[in-house]
Formats: sequence, C-alpha cells, structure tokens
Amino acid sequence: MNTQADSLPESLETRAVTPAAISRTQPFYWSVRREIWENRSIYLAPLAVAGLFLLGFLINLITLHHRLGISIRDATLHRDVEVNAYQLAGALIMGTAIIVGFFYSLDALYGERRDRTILFWKSLPVSDLTTVLAKITVPLVILPIVCFLVAVATQFIVLLLSSIVLLGSGGGVATLWSHASFFHFSLVLLYHIFTVHGLWYAPIYGWLILISAWAPRAPFLWAVLPPFVISGLEKITFNTTHFLALIQYRFSGPQGPGPMQAGGDADFTAHLIPHGFFTTPGLWTGLLVGAAFLYAAVRIRRYRGPI
Repeated sequence: MNTQADSLPESLETRAVTPAAISRTQPFYWSVRREIWENRSIYLAPLAVAGLFLLGFLINLITLHHRLGISIRDATLHRDVEVNAYQLAGALIMGTAIIVGFFYSLDALYGERRDRTILFWKSLPVSDLTTVLAKITVPLVILPIVCFLVAVATQFIVLLLSSIVLLGSGGGVATLWSHASFFHFSLVLLYHIFTVHGLWYAPIYGWLILISAWAPRAPFLWAVLPPFVISGLEKITFNTTHFLALIQYRFSGPQGPGPMQAGGDADFTAHLIPHGFFTTPGLWTGLLVGAAFLYAAVRIRRYRGPI
C-alpha cells in the first residue's frame, strides 16, 4: 500500500511535466513544417533545375556518342562528367538555393500581413520569436539540406548515365567512378553549402526578414534601396566605396586558397572549401549582425498588423 501511495504522486508529476516539455519544441517543429507546406518552391525549384540539367546532360551524351562514334574515349567522358556533373550541376542548384532563399525571406513575414493570415497565426499559441526562428531556419538549414540532397542525387544519376554509355562503348566504368571522386565531392559540397550558404549568408537573410516584417509596401524595393543609397552617399561624401566592398565581400563569400581553374577537380573542390572559415572575423561579425536583425524582426512583428 505504501509503495502504491509513493508511486502515485511521482506518476502525476511526470504527467504534468511531460506536456510542458513537449510544448516547447512542438510549436517550432510545426512552424517549420508549415513553412515547407506553404512554400513548395523550397523543393520544387531545385528539382526543376536538376531535371532540366539531366535532360541537357542526356542530350549531350547522345550528341557526344554521335560525334565520336561508337567508341568513346574514357578521358573525354571523364572530363565531360567532371565539368558538367560536379561543377555545373552543383553551381546551378546552389544558385537556385540562393535565389529561392532571397525571395522566400522577403515574403516570409510580409506575405502573412498582405493576405491577413497574420490574424490567424497570432491567435495560435506560437510566439513571435518561434515564428521568426522557424522562418530563418528555412534559408539557413532546410534549403541547404534540400539542395545538397538534390545535387548529390543529380550527380549520382549523371554518373549512372555515363557508366551506361561507357558500358555500351567498351570503356572502363571503374575508372570513371574512381576518377570522379563522388563521395569526396559530396562531403566538400555539404561543407560548402552549410558554411557559405548557411552561416556566411545569415546577415543577408536576417536583413531580408527584417524588411519583410517592417515594409508597408514593396519589400524588394526597401531591401535594395538603403544599401544603394548608403553606397551612393559614401561615394559622394568621402569618395570611398567601403560599404559597397563590404556588401560584395558578403555576397561573394570567403574565397579558397587560390583561383579556380576550368577543368580541374582539385582546383574546383579547393575553391569550395573556405580554409580558416571559423576563424574569419567576418563570420562572427555577420552572425551578430544577423542576430540583431532577427531580434528587430521579432519586435516589429509583435506590433505589426495586416496591410
């Protein structure tokens, strides 16, 4: 009897604590899922670009077969896979991620004020901080993951198509896969996407979300106009371009150890790896500036109503 009496308060306490612990994570989780549901371009745009690239690469393989005849040299196909599958496919999909992240961030908070759904979302037990953090998670985490998976799948399909062509012409498939360094490049691409497209671009996305929370109309104009005006005033007043150089440095990202040369896999992967990235002062300064932008966006959303 005493054992049952002692265990009863403990079980009641456990039942009381568990829902509270779950409620701290569930609003953020469902907020992120809502963003993915409502913005299908997050995954449709990279998939569309990958599909168009694969179509173009398939046509290129067919024309290459007709140009060179039935026996395709391994070196020719190796160079074609190296340039197309690794450099061009990765660049196209990563560029798509930047464009999608840019326009998503601009519409993240402005869209719910424009269509008046902000009245519904504010009626839910989800704080402004949770909402803003869920929205910044999309360009910093979700988009890099999606684009990495799409890029790796695209490169894998390219290698399969190239292997089929080599088998049909009597070439060496094993040489193709060993020369392509598929897994090595995938790791390099993953590192590049999360460091440059995620952490390095954080202040850019933070600025766009801040403008999305504040702009009464035309968020794209308000996002571009202040940097343009500041750069112009600096040039007129001091005849310098420090602010413009700062913006260019932020968009271009930290550079690799040397210039990228066309046709070199080692040079291309070295260009993707920003050495000394986590010791770069610009990284931590940018993260602090991005955090300040997000804090301002949270405060502004708290008092902003529908347009």
